[in-house]
Amino acid sequence: MNIFHYLLFVMVFVPVDRIVCAQATIEGRVKLPQSHTAPVVTKRYEIVSRGGVVAANPPVAVIYLEGNFPKPAVQPVSQMEQKDLLFVPALLPVQLGTKVEFPNLDNTYHNIFSYSPAKRFDLGRYPSNERPIPSQVFDVPGMITLRCDIHEHMRGLILVLNTPYFTTSDTEGRFQLKNLPAGQFKLKAWISSKTTLEMPIELKSNSMLQVTFP
Repeated sequence: MNIFHYLLFVMVFVPVDRIVCAQATIEGRVKLPQSHTAPVVTKRYEIVSRGGVVAANPPVAVIYLEGNFPKPAVQPVSQMEQKDLLFVPALLPVQLGTKVEFPNLDNTYHNIFSYSPAKRFDLGRYPSNERPIPSQVFDVPGMITLRCDIHEHMRGLILVLNTPYFTTSDTEGRFQLKNLPAGQFKLKAWISSKTTLEMPIELKSNSMLQVTFP
């Protein structure tokens, strides 16, 4: 059978859903530390620092798949808003190389900056609806702590990950990662600047893997 006849056979006799690359799903739970304060009713997360350890409060985890993945064909773009004098979301995981925009949705000025080694920048003071939206490209993996020079209480975190596969758990530690490739990887759960859990996993095509981080 030559290549022409093989392709004709695939097109005629093989269902379309068998041609598409099969993908896996991981779902599970991370055991999170107890919250230091009462739950936030609005489900907005605050960033707290205690003893030099930076984390979200109430606690959540960023779960991601570590492996050798190709770079994205198109630059990813994400947003971290300033709304009601808060960063929204307060914890933002992004893929390495992502352009993050910082729209100001408040009726006041903001001045977003970072002194983190992975990314130092200062956007300067800008008003609501500033155009173009002030932005930064995050091209070094690591944790970036954000502050506002005008509003001292504001804190935000950007977690730059060298993977396209990541998600944020809910406050109960539950998570789900979809559309994952088959293979052997490390599954990691970032809980704070001090604690990142990991486990080796093997994903098979069209599979559902249940995991629990201790």
